[in-house]
Amino acid sequence: MNIFDVTAENAQQTVIDESFKRLVVVQFWSARSPACQTLMPVLEKFAAEYTDNMLLAKINVDEQQMLVQQFGIQGLPTVMMIKDGQPVDGFAGEQQEPQIRELLEKYLPKAWEADVAQAQAFLDEANYAEALPLLRQALEESNQLPFIAVLLGLCYAEMNRVEEAEALLAQVKMADQDASYQQAMAVLELKKQAANSPELEKLQAEYEANPSNLEAAYALAVQMNEEGQHKNALELLLDVFKRDRNFKDGAPRKAITDIIAALGKGDPLAVQYQRKLFTLLY
Repeated sequence: MNIFDVTAENAQQTVIDESFKRLVVVQFWSARSPACQTLMPVLEKFAAEYTDNMLLAKINVDEQQMLVQQFGIQGLPTVMMIKDGQPVDGFAGEQQEPQIRELLEKYLPKAWEADVAQAQAFLDEANYAEALPLLRQALEESNQLPFIAVLLGLCYAEMNRVEEAEALLAQVKMADQDASYQQAMAVLELKKQAANSPELEKLQAEYEANPSNLEAAYALAVQMNEEGQHKNALELLLDVFKRDRNFKDGAPRKAITDIIAALGKGDPLAVQYQRKLFTLLY
């Protein structure tokens, strides 16, 4: 629960003590004030939206005169924002919902910050598949912050998606190439050096010796996918499908759709090849 009615008895606990854990928004209100009645559901909506990071503390000025005097309230509606035991912001009078949101967001964690924290936990557990969509979304929502790009590049590298990792890390400017960037680059270089297994190299040689051999092309694509070279695999499978839609009873098309599904909804590579396959089909 993150909405409380504040009294003189619980004010220390619900306002001051809680403000060291999360933002406390204090609304001074009266049933006699239409503006207060209009504002209350707006603040309650924000409280429901930011359950873990905001507490709405409501003070009825008609019943809590001592608190009104302590806070120096002179008019209604009045809203105060308390953080670490001190007022940090607020407003008096009527405000529109967008303006209130803008004010709150100065003190509330961004949604992408929670995604990055969760992704970092997944990275620490080497659970790259779970970290990937979180970092991809956080990068977009944070307006391409470099440190998130580095984490995403590291994630791609760990998943053997070398080409995507390389493209992403290449965009990181010199000023942002910190220790995390150097770590990501080191992982990328190791993955590049170990990119091709003996089996993959053998299949690659067989395919290059006879590019028209669909069996060789299909076997190479399957091995590429197993070793994390999803883009190369998709491109080769698409080529096989173009040349013979009925090859191996439609196995290339099934392999393409399976890879797309495994990459996950919203993955740029999945979206790109879903479109390519759709174009071929229709």
